[in-house]
Amino acid sequence: MASFIAAVAGLGFMGPTHIQALRRLGVPIAGILGIDLEEGRRNAERLNIHRVYSDYDEMLSDPQANVIHICTPNHLHHPMAKAALLAGKHVICEKPLANTSAESGELKQLAKEKDLVAVVNYNLRFYPLCQEARARVQAGELGEVRLVHGAYLQDWLFLPTDWNWRIDPAMGGPLRAVADIGTHWLDMIQWLTGLHVTEILADMSTFIKVRQKPRQEVRTFDGKLVKAAEADEVPISSEDCATILLRFDNSARGALVLSQISAGRKNYFWWELSGSRASLRWDQENPNQLWLGYREQPNQNLIKDPALLSPEARRAADFPGGHAEGYPDTFYQLFKRVYACLREDLPVDPREIPTFDTGHHELVLCEAIQRSAMEGRWMSLPVRGE
Repeated sequence: MASFIAAVAGLGFMGPTHIQALRRLGVPIAGILGIDLEEGRRNAERLNIHRVYSDYDEMLSDPQANVIHICTPNHLHHPMAKAALLAGKHVICEKPLANTSAESGELKQLAKEKDLVAVVNYNLRFYPLCQEARARVQAGELGEVRLVHGAYLQDWLFLPTDWNWRIDPAMGGPLRAVADIGTHWLDMIQWLTGLHVTEILADMSTFIKVRQKPRQEVRTFDGKLVKAAEADEVPISSEDCATILLRFDNSARGALVLSQISAGRKNYFWWELSGSRASLRWDQENPNQLWLGYREQPNQNLIKDPALLSPEARRAADFPGGHAEGYPDTFYQLFKRVYACLREDLPVDPREIPTFDTGHHELVLCEAIQRSAMEGRWMSLPVRGE
C-alpha cells in the first residue's frame, strides 16, 4: 500500500486546522510554507514540524510530499493548484477553488488529464447530522423537496475597523460573502438534496463603504483582538451581505441570506428543507441536533448518536452518543475519506467528496450571482457538467 505524505501551504486560520486533522489521521507532514521564512519557522516551532520551505517551488520539489494542502489567500489557489498538478502532486485546496470560472475550469480539466486526486475543502458536508439528512432525503423521507431556505451569518467584519485579506479584491477576488460563506451553503444544499440550481436572482450590498486597513497583518477572525495603532482608509467594493432567490431543476424554490455584518452571529450557518412529506432543519452552532418536522405527528429532535443514525451518517460519527462532534471533526472526516482513496488506489466518488468539478460549479454559481446583482435580473445556469 502506497504511503502518502502531506505538505501544507498557508499558516493563517486554515493551515493549522488542516494540520490538526492530518495528525489525528496519522498522516505525516513533510513540511510547511508560510508568507516568509520567519512565519514558517515560528509556526514550525509552535506546531512541532521539522521542515520549513523557503518557497513553493521547494515544496513542490520535495520528493517526500505527494499531497499538497493549499490554505493560502484565494488569489493563490489557481496558480498553486495548477503548479502542484503539473508537478504530479495530489491537491486538497481551500475554497473557492479560484477567482474565476475560467481558472477553475482549467484546473478541473488538468486534474482529469493528470489523473490526480483534486479536492476542494467543502468540509461542512461532513457533520454527522448533515450526512444523516442527506441519507433521509435520498431514502424519500421528505418526499418531493419543495422549498429550501437558510442563511450564513457572521459578525467578524461588523465594524469599519475590521479587516482581513478577503476584503481586498486583489487577494480575495471580486466577491466576498458569496465566495467565502455562500459557496459553503450552496454546496451543502445541492449535495443534501441532489438538486441543481437552474436560475438565480441576487441582490448584494456594501454598507461599510470605507474601512480602516491596519498596517500590520490580521489573521482571519483575529480582527476583534487586534487594535492597530496605524491604519489607512480603503474604499470597499466587495459585498457585506447578499440575498439570493433560487430555482432548482425539480421546480423547488429557495432563498438564502448571507452576511458578515450581523452583530452577535459568529458562524450561524443554517438550512431548512421542506418536502411533500416532512421537513428537516439544522444549524452549525448546534451541530449535534437535527430537527424533523411533520404535519400529522409530533415533531422530533434527533440528537447525534451513531446507534440511531443511518449507515452513511454513522461513517462520519466517531464518538458515541452524548459526545459532541463539531467543526474540527469535519476536516478529519473529509480527509479520512480522501486519504483512504489514495492509500487504496480508489477513485474519489464526486457524489460524496467535493472535487475540482464541485469547485468549478461553485465558481459558475458565483459569477451568475454577481451578474444577476449587477443587472437586476434572473440568470439561468448551464446544465451541470457543461
